[in-house]
Amino acid sequence: MSSSSDEPKGIDRATVRRVWGFSQPYRPMVIGFVILIILGTVIGLIPTLAFADIIDTAIAEGNTRRLNILGITVVIAAFAAAGISMIERWLSSRIGEGIIYDLRDKLFRHVQDMPLGFFTQTQTGSLISRLNNDVIGAQRAFTTFLSTVIGNVINLGITLVTMFVLEWRLTLLSLVILPFFVIPSRRVGTRMADITRESMELNASMNTTMTERFNVSGAMLVKLFGRPTVEADDFAHRAARVRDIGIRSAMLARVFMTAMTLVGALGTAAIYWIGGRMVISGDLSLGGLAALSLLVVRVYLPLTALTNARVDVTSALVSFERVFEIIDMPNPITDAPDATELAAVKGALRFDDVTFTYPSASDSTIASLEDATQRRTPGRGPGRHIGAGITPVTAAPSYASADERQVLHGVNLSIEPGQLVAIVGPSGAGKSTLLNLVPRLYDVTGGAITIDGQDLRSVTQNSLRESIGVVNQDPHMFHDTVGANLRYANPDATEADMRRAAEAARIMDVIDELPEGFDTVVGERGYRLSGGEKQRLAIARMLLKDPAIVILDEATSHLDTENEALIQQALETALAGRTSLVIAHRLSTITSADQIIVLDNGLVVEHGTHDELRALGGLYETLYENLLRVDVPAT
Repeated sequence: MSSSSDEPKGIDRATVRRVWGFSQPYRPMVIGFVILIILGTVIGLIPTLAFADIIDTAIAEGNTRRLNILGITVVIAAFAAAGISMIERWLSSRIGEGIIYDLRDKLFRHVQDMPLGFFTQTQTGSLISRLNNDVIGAQRAFTTFLSTVIGNVINLGITLVTMFVLEWRLTLLSLVILPFFVIPSRRVGTRMADITRESMELNASMNTTMTERFNVSGAMLVKLFGRPTVEADDFAHRAARVRDIGIRSAMLARVFMTAMTLVGALGTAAIYWIGGRMVISGDLSLGGLAALSLLVVRVYLPLTALTNARVDVTSALVSFERVFEIIDMPNPITDAPDATELAAVKGALRFDDVTFTYPSASDSTIASLEDATQRRTPGRGPGRHIGAGITPVTAAPSYASADERQVLHGVNLSIEPGQLVAIVGPSGAGKSTLLNLVPRLYDVTGGAITIDGQDLRSVTQNSLRESIGVVNQDPHMFHDTVGANLRYANPDATEADMRRAAEAARIMDVIDELPEGFDTVVGERGYRLSGGEKQRLAIARMLLKDPAIVILDEATSHLDTENEALIQQALETALAGRTSLVIAHRLSTITSADQIIVLDNGLVVEHGTHDELRALGGLYETLYENLLRVDVPAT
């Protein structure tokens, strides 16, 4: 985590240029905003000039008619200024909120399209912080620039011109103290940027902690290991640092603002003193001095606001830097320029000399989104033992070197349409990795995978994934209703469609018993359902999608023997005519497969039918004998 240092970091000018380029859709509004500021500033001068005329002419000559006209003019100017101010505010809000929308939309779409490796290395809380806090900070930078910087620059320029017309010597005198405004703002601005950057990183860290500890799994883990006090103390330590930074930032801003106000007060006093002497000597009228006294305030207030705005904008631009950091991160898995839509999928799959190496953390994410202290210690990952549970489909281990990261080595497979293929092997053999390559959650490092003769990289990702249905070992459910979770696979599905899919997955009786049926909320990650119920609901969701290719990552692992038998019957019908890839350790699944692939250390060491592989007496026979001790075939 970076923190403020003795060498303050400035803001890259390229960031400022890019921010301005990002405002392209709002340029007409910005131009209108600037025009309104000019009109508002000119109208704002009318009362001051009218006041000078009242003193020098209307009162001195006893001209009541002129006095009435000037009074009415001031009232009209006030109403006009109020109307312009309202329109300015609307434009400023429209531009600012539009930028928030554009940034969030662009950032969310970019993150959503990132490959799976990005999410395995990135902290969720940090991403949420970028989408919320940093985007709002970026919007604040732009609107502050519009309303404060541009507005005050125009105000300052028009006011100085007016003062020069009235009395150029006093105007020059008022500008003598200008360096006292500009020089300190540069140092304070860069210091505030560093403070803001550290505060944002700490807030992102706290967001990550809350995201991980406040979900059901995290809360359960904290309680079971008796760590609530430790977690609270750690959170309090970071919150205290944010508190201290906030106090320091507030005091630094207040001291700076106070100093600028004092400098402006000294300049104003000089104008009063010297201007008074000029009135006494006859070089300046009393009305002129009164007008200059009011106008000099309109000089020093914008100067103070501008110097303070520089501090604010410099700090807020840190948010743009952090947002652009993610937007600029390249996506290694994208559609080819000439990618075609995959249609009328038959489901023939071919692996041609496929090798795969997991990308390193530096290639998958950016440092500011990953807590280096939580990275896995380099090594070879989980130990391997025959008959052990499989690695979840989302697992992406990190290793120390390129050789150790290589997971698959020259895999060659040919799978015919409609075949049920079981993939078995020791834990860590590369089974889940092999299946992750089919929907392009990762891209192959070498070789190619084809579907119906087309390289996966030559078709669009959407059309590819629309043809594939996946049920993981631990299926994810959104914190929503049963119906919403099912319709995620097919938004146009009717209740009758959902009922048919649920009946095929043998979960309809459970849904009927729920308080609100399909409208019952399943809870975060489906925790209101048992493991078997959640698994069957995931199978129903997959059936509702009606894919040509099905990937089952031990889809019956949470079911008892009776429920497993029902699911097997449902799957026999549901998977008919579909290509099915199944990671399995249940005998009932393996023995019914048309083809069994045996993986070991990333290599296909055996493949064939159940009887053929048993006859070989190799690794499959060892796995089978081991399964006989822990599994009972479904009847």
